[in-house]
Amino acid sequence: MKSTPDNASSTPDFSGLSTAEMMSVISNLQAQLAAKEDALQNQQVQLKQHDETLQRRDNYIAILEELLRHKKIQQFAASSEKQPNQIPLFDEAELEVEIDELRDELPEDVEEADAPRRSRKRRQRGFSDTLLRERIELTLSDEEKAGATKTFFTKVKEELEYIPAQLKVLEYWQEKAVFEQDGEERIVAAARPAHPLGKCIATPSLLACLITSKYADGLPLYRQEQMFQRLGHEVSRTSMAHWIIRLNDVFQPLINLMRETQNGSDYLQADETRIQVLKEDGKSVHSDKWMWVTRGGPPGQPSVLFEYDPSRGGKVPVRLLDDFQGILQADGYSGYGQVCAANKLT
Repeated sequence: MKSTPDNASSTPDFSGLSTAEMMSVISNLQAQLAAKEDALQNQQVQLKQHDETLQRRDNYIAILEELLRHKKIQQFAASSEKQPNQIPLFDEAELEVEIDELRDELPEDVEEADAPRRSRKRRQRGFSDTLLRERIELTLSDEEKAGATKTFFTKVKEELEYIPAQLKVLEYWQEKAVFEQDGEERIVAAARPAHPLGKCIATPSLLACLITSKYADGLPLYRQEQMFQRLGHEVSRTSMAHWIIRLNDVFQPLINLMRETQNGSDYLQADETRIQVLKEDGKSVHSDKWMWVTRGGPPGQPSVLFEYDPSRGGKVPVRLLDDFQGILQADGYSGYGQVCAANKLT
């Protein structure tokens, strides 16, 4: 006779149960089966939601990769008009439209934990109240409004108009007065307005324009020269270059004050980056030169200073951070070690 294994499950014996008890057992088993089916269905729903989340994440990654590719094209593709091998496939306007369409495809319902990203900037609706406004009235003819009991205006649209830049010549006519005393004449002339560069044909507004265009908008002097020609007067890039160099002496006291304010703060950020400089004495065009950037100042009023130096040595931060005694944040480059040791920086 075969023995029953120890681990074998025994079949319940329902032979002694009444009909009512049997129905109760069946009902319990059906309830257990229904509960397991519900649990299985919930698991299937969760798996489906998980698959959808993964698919949205894959789509999100694909869109970001495409945006990154377009941004790399914008940043690194040849941009000079004189470059014969310039990439002609991506017109700037078409590229910006394509990037904007890709942004619209980004999923709105992806949780931050699933796809961390900065919230997208809301697009501006309407025009700023600080802009100049001009009212243009669209009127009916006398025949069209003949017999009307009243007329009124409603605003139907707003448009943004560009007022083209223009050059004008300021003619300074100096009034002079002649005084006679003891048979001699004495002339008194009206004071001339102060000018940052003394003798210079460019007004302060023109100097501010070319500096902003070059350093804030990245517009080379030769392009500004062409723009001024279209406006009716030739302003040579050589003259503009000399003005900028002379303005360095004008702004140096302000730069020194900003440097003192930065070094007097408790926290400072510093970094250095390669920059191409033409006609550097003793260096080729392709050799490494450096732009040193520092950011710091009072809380809520930080300033950013750019300082060119052909060297990347530790003597540069020692010079820039001469008396700084706070916390320095840098990328760990060993060149900052000298100033950290000398000033006992954190």
